[in-house]
Amino acid sequence: MGWTDERVELLKKLWQDGLSASQIAKQLGGVTRNAVIGKVHRLGLSGRATPSKPARTVFKAPRPARPVAAAPSAPRRIAEPVAHAPHPAPARYVDETPGTATVLTLGAHMCKWPIGDPSLDNFTFCGRRAGDGPYCHEHSQVAYQPAQAKKRSGPAELARSLRRYI
Repeated sequence: MGWTDERVELLKKLWQDGLSASQIAKQLGGVTRNAVIGKVHRLGLSGRATPSKPARTVFKAPRPARPVAAAPSAPRRIAEPVAHAPHPAPARYVDETPGTATVLTLGAHMCKWPIGDPSLDNFTFCGRRAGDGPYCHEHSQVAYQPAQAKKRSGPAELARSLRRYI
């Protein structure tokens, strides 16, 4: 079925009313949704009524509470500080032998050097007290090697590097 003048006018009216392309295709009959979309683009129909959208709720941060002005009736009484005897913190037992920490017991300041094969059940981490980084002093020395001094470039090194360009 072709696009007659009456069908094009009906298409324009339905498009301006905000109907979807599939709804217009059903009302016109004999055309597909894609045919309606193609005809709309060829006609250059862009000014379309927007479908109704539910209003989005905007959440605002609550305002801070206003300070309540105290009535200048009676002077306030300042309580004397109570001297509490400091309670000693419970001593935590930290095992300083390497290989005692698991993934579940590894803490923030414990050495994270892996010990063993990760695919085996007896895989552990060092677990000793870590220094500035993730490892204890001994494992830091293994992990962080000093930079090696570069080779001095002599005539032999210069000739070797120039051969790449010849």
